[in-house]
Amino acid sequence: MKLSDFDFDLPEELIALRPASPRDSARLLVVRGPEGVLEDRVIRDLPDILKSGDILVANDTRVLRAALLGRRAARGEGADVEIEVNLNSRLSPSEWSAFARPGKRLKEGDTVQFVHGLEARVAAKAEAEVRLAFNRSGAELDAAIDAAGDMPIPPYIASKRVADEKDASDYQTLFARETGSVAAPTAGLHFTPDLLARLSSARVQRTNVTLHVNAGTFLPVKSENVSEHRMHAEQADLNQASADAINTTRAAGGRCIPIGTTALRTLESAAASADPLAAYNAATSIFITPGYRFRVADGLLTNFHLPKSTLFMLVSALMGLDVMKRAYAHAVEQRYRFFSYGDACLLLP
Repeated sequence: MKLSDFDFDLPEELIALRPASPRDSARLLVVRGPEGVLEDRVIRDLPDILKSGDILVANDTRVLRAALLGRRAARGEGADVEIEVNLNSRLSPSEWSAFARPGKRLKEGDTVQFVHGLEARVAAKAEAEVRLAFNRSGAELDAAIDAAGDMPIPPYIASKRVADEKDASDYQTLFARETGSVAAPTAGLHFTPDLLARLSSARVQRTNVTLHVNAGTFLPVKSENVSEHRMHAEQADLNQASADAINTTRAAGGRCIPIGTTALRTLESAAASADPLAAYNAATSIFITPGYRFRVADGLLTNFHLPKSTLFMLVSALMGLDVMKRAYAHAVEQRYRFFSYGDACLLLP
């Protein structure tokens, strides 16, 4: 497979800079069956589209306010240096890997001071990342980062506007429980308490997994030969109760429909190591491309993804590349909104 196979034209003005309000008013493109039959709906129609006995699987990760601004103390007679830090992935209760700008002004042993007494020592430095050892740990560190930082909105939004307090709520799903992500599992952003209540009344079940999303989700594929791409690793967790609920649902004829690609990647990673599905806790770098055999996901609710991205490859694996190219062409023609704050599609192969 070539990277160019997954390219498509996307007008820049279709990139959503703010979410729909209310959240469940976002548009929904339903793509059904091997023929890829298309249907234009809205998110709040989900209880009428899904079947009694289906199970939705949400990612309950919580996004930290992981964009930090700090200062490195002056050396000798020089001046203090302002350092922008974007956390990437947690390494221990007190340590994170991070991207720092200007990285060339940092060296191992330096201390970066943030507000409210939060500081971090540069424990190690690689070409693109630094390892930061903070003076807080665990939940105390999470609270300090939330107090000191800004919401880490995606780069294709941040390049057009600055993050603000509205993003603090807009970029967090109502499923958020387990702190650890630096990017939101954005398909979950479409849900409201009213929608969840209506889904429950329609006897659509729900359970959770956890995958802590890191900044690698925004990394482009650089190799024209797709098989040469190596996925970033992210920490994923599926507990036994959720695994049992999914197994029971599917055994009874219900469908397992992940809410977002992060939930799907967690389930498929777990399914690769156990049949029937069982508890799983590990770093996953699963890379799903056309030809992949899905073991547990019977559908997918997801946003519209970037051209030539690993996520467009994933949805093409589920529905077929020709079907997804046609679906995305329809979405562009009908002015659906793309990416993190955009509209969604429900894929039912």
